[in-house]
Amino acid sequence: MKEAYEIVQAAREINRFTTKELAENIFDAFFELHGDRRFGDDPAILGGIASLEGRAVTVIGTQKGHDVKENVHRNFGSPHPEGYRKSIRLMKQAEKFGRPVITFINTSGAFCDVESENRGIGEAIAESLLVMSQLKVPILSIFIGEGGSGGALALGMGNQVWMMENSMYSVLSPEGFASILWKDSSRSKEAAEVMKISPQNLLDLDVVDKIIPESKRKKKMKNEDVLHLMRKEIIGTLNMMDEWTQEYIVQQRQKRFRQF
Repeated sequence: MKEAYEIVQAAREINRFTTKELAENIFDAFFELHGDRRFGDDPAILGGIASLEGRAVTVIGTQKGHDVKENVHRNFGSPHPEGYRKSIRLMKQAEKFGRPVITFINTSGAFCDVESENRGIGEAIAESLLVMSQLKVPILSIFIGEGGSGGALALGMGNQVWMMENSMYSVLSPEGFASILWKDSSRSKEAAEVMKISPQNLLDLDVVDKIIPESKRKKKMKNEDVLHLMRKEIIGTLNMMDEWTQEYIVQQRQKRFRQF
């Protein structure tokens, strides 16, 4: 089993699947939608409508890049308020048309510069959590890389929450934790162990429901095999959730998060 900080490093690798790649390779078709209808479009969050075996779904996720140019364009996957408001708009649209919502999360956190604060980043995250808590269609949230702070939680309130094998989910980074607790960011490796941020730790604590493997018998799986497995798991879960009533969808999601 990998040590916690090894998983942190793997979660941060620049070659990890992006939301765009997952949307285009897991689903049969994907049509991107833009803008929050209030300020503008945030490239750090990608969202739109996809089809999966004849079923329409809404796909939303934080978007990073594979090189410096794209990461700068995507703000390294750290959304501004308009990104979360775009997400909220798409989730409400999904509810209106009865589409399940699938979110993919890979962010170190929301972007907290002066402009974000001026445009209400805290309020946007809070509104996203409120909307997700009450949404009457199923939500499946999948951590595909980093999952940091409220910026990750804002898309992570699913009826089921999954993590890829080399992903992390925490209230802050190990470096931040070490700086606050021990006044020494160099103790980040130790902090990662203490924080229990690995998928297996969080599965044991019932914070997440499933781990999507990226290796088999200690060998890295091919990308196409990981995509095929994730597609199969998503289809099976959506078929199961088809049996749920709107009332049960909301009650199950709220009960799930209240237990923490």
